[in-house]
Amino acid sequence: MKRKIIRIDQDKCTGCGLCIPNCPEGAIQMIDNKARLISDLFCDGLGACLGHCPEGAITTEEREAEAYDERLVMKNIVAQGANTIKAHLKHLKDHGEDGFLKIALEVLKEQGIDNPLETETKGDNMHDHGHAGCPGSRTLDFSKETKTAAADESGSRPSQLRQWPVQLHLVSPMAPYFRGADVLLAADCTAFAMGEFHKDFLKGKALAIACPKLDEGQEIYQEKLTAMIDEAKINTLTVLVMEVPCCGGLVRLAKKAVESAKRKVPVKAIVVSLQGEIKSEDWV
Repeated sequence: MKRKIIRIDQDKCTGCGLCIPNCPEGAIQMIDNKARLISDLFCDGLGACLGHCPEGAITTEEREAEAYDERLVMKNIVAQGANTIKAHLKHLKDHGEDGFLKIALEVLKEQGIDNPLETETKGDNMHDHGHAGCPGSRTLDFSKETKTAAADESGSRPSQLRQWPVQLHLVSPMAPYFRGADVLLAADCTAFAMGEFHKDFLKGKALAIACPKLDEGQEIYQEKLTAMIDEAKINTLTVLVMEVPCCGGLVRLAKKAVESAKRKVPVKAIVVSLQGEIKSEDWV
């Protein structure tokens, strides 16, 4: 059938991930550091994601596409938690999609879940897992899984930080601690997720931290990294990021800096899980 559906211009997409939490159907995911429509079945064509892309990469078009499947969408959304369900139902209600709303409520009833637009969450029927579908903003509680007796916490461990400042906007790429150094470019959250951050990753390295989702002026970041490579002549660059999609922006910045630099340095990308475990280590 021919219908209205979103189109993502891959040439314009920078992979910032801002569109993901603004798609109430979960139709957009980050694949290979680009926002992509995962299935025609998940896109209702109402364009809730429009206006949230800073690059203008998302538009709507009319083309041959599979019919939107509200039942399939709702089954996927139920697994994401109360806030996601509520955001989706509100989206349907605000756009006057009464037919789809009826189907969505039927799915909730089949799952034994109350309508969050009408009632308070009761018992264990629904669990709040945070923001509307964005992995980086979803609320998760690890307290019951924390290993309290696995290690001896007595004594103290010295900090391995060798410099100040550390924020990438504040550091000078020509600071003496960067010259000929092994540099760690870390996403802000990594040090809090990893119990052995200082011992295993910071020791012996110069540090720069940044957030690819919240920091502004990221073109300056690329310029500084390029200057570290060409002028400070750093030895290696390790990029440490979380597993959430938005963190991939830091790896892309590092790649662009290397591409624009005259010198070439080895770059390693390390991805950390939300509980501080190493998920992957790759030279890029």
